[in-house]
Amino acid sequence: MKKFINNVDNILTESLCGFAAAHHDLVSLHVAPNFLTRKNKATNKVAIISGGGSGHEPLHAGYIGYGMLDAACPGHVFSSPTPDQMLAAAEAVHAKNGILFIVKNYAGDVMNFEMASEILTFDHATVLTSDDCAVINSTYTTGRRGVTGTVIVEKCVGSLAETGANLAACKALGDKVNGRIASIGVALISCTVPAAGRPTFDINDDELEMGVGIHGEPGRRREAMREADAIIKDMVDATLADLTPHLTPNKHQEILLLVNGLGATPLMELYLIYNTAAKLLTNAGLNVARSLVGNYTTAIDMAGASITVCLLDDEIKQHWDSPVHTPALRWGK
Repeated sequence: MKKFINNVDNILTESLCGFAAAHHDLVSLHVAPNFLTRKNKATNKVAIISGGGSGHEPLHAGYIGYGMLDAACPGHVFSSPTPDQMLAAAEAVHAKNGILFIVKNYAGDVMNFEMASEILTFDHATVLTSDDCAVINSTYTTGRRGVTGTVIVEKCVGSLAETGANLAACKALGDKVNGRIASIGVALISCTVPAAGRPTFDINDDELEMGVGIHGEPGRRREAMREADAIIKDMVDATLADLTPHLTPNKHQEILLLVNGLGATPLMELYLIYNTAAKLLTNAGLNVARSLVGNYTTAIDMAGASITVCLLDDEIKQHWDSPVHTPALRWGK
């Protein structure tokens, strides 16, 4: 294992300190327990909180700021944050209009956010993200996994919260957006968790993992490596099959296409993936109206990528386009 590490036990603390220092104009780091908040607390709005295991940067701390999250709770690498982190974050950002948790569907995250919710003394609700169409049940989940589509949910719900919308409306939009997203990932090389010191799974040079999870969980199948267009076609076909019930009778449905790197895939390859995926989706009768390409939900240093398709309507498009100012997403402000 070759990584920029001083001590495995301190990597998260040192990384969080660096993140907070680099973005001191936007975020504040709180310790014991660890959580991050906006530099300037928002008022008169529903407070949006997310979190999960570290290793997926910029998810979630990178999305703290105007138009997205009010706070994020980072767990250890690929480990859920604890209820005390969530409670402390909620107390810090609560603005009298309630708390909305956005939680990826992993057993540890769900359990700990539920425990925190049971203790909270003010209004709260939860949106559970489950956009991974690769598998139904996996290593850490019952039901579909929450992956890169979480970014879209956080962006849209965060936008609505800035308008002063109430808790019920914010939750309703989050559930709606989640239900209109399909994602699937492919791994070429495994990630390496620092504490483990070795790859999470073994894969031969002539193989790929179709439908891999963002912690290295098994996907749909192990396949032979082949040219990019063939791999991308299988990924696009999987998202279309998942979204087909929502498409009829909408011809030329507008979509958001998000091509996400899993940590070690260069932008040159990500744009190649986008080029092919956009053509395939257009040929399927869809209108790629919005796009995003880059590293938005990673798996430490995994070589691979994911494709996320979100079916747009006027409401979702409005909140995707609205101003946002965070460390990882910035436009219109």
